[in-house]
Amino acid sequence: MIKYVKIIDNIGEYQCGKLPLTAQKLDAPATTEEMMRKSAPIAVILCAIMSLTICMKALASKSMVFFLPAVLGGLFLGFLFLIIHEWLHAIAYPGKAAVTIGKLKGRLVFVALASFPLKRSRFIVMCLLPFLLGMIPLILFVLSPPQNTIFNGLLFGMACMGMISPYPDVYNIILVLQQAKNTDKIMFYGDGLYRISS
Repeated sequence: MIKYVKIIDNIGEYQCGKLPLTAQKLDAPATTEEMMRKSAPIAVILCAIMSLTICMKALASKSMVFFLPAVLGGLFLGFLFLIIHEWLHAIAYPGKAAVTIGKLKGRLVFVALASFPLKRSRFIVMCLLPFLLGMIPLILFVLSPPQNTIFNGLLFGMACMGMISPYPDVYNIILVLQQAKNTDKIMFYGDGLYRISS
């Protein structure tokens, strides 16, 4: 079940499912700010991939392949699609799980919050699904003729937002791969991330 709220003040209020006694908290940053800081290198790598993509397209065509104002427009569209980013997280949960989507109070950040145990593989899929918002426009950008500079700019801006915005999700995947077994289930609870041995 997916529920939408305008403002989320306390993450822990929406991540308060039934935590099994066998659950063990993963060693992870204690605050959102710390997590964003520690995961920043992932964002840098994703930015580098995007820069490499546009350089290769420009070199291959020997021309300017995008119109800069269109890139800014694409970034704006990508920002609007961040709500879809959270919806893509939400649909990975089974129907009986309660997932709340909303904007964090005082920030331009949307979140999908749930406290339900997922198989490790399903948790990873849940984290990766929002990359579709980057991969689809990126593929279209690569395939689009270089002279379509406005269309290319829109696509590239959307691809940048879609590819870079999931960097904290990639960080969560790294934590899970390092600290949880393949047979474990993964669950958010309060402000923490837990593994549940089966």
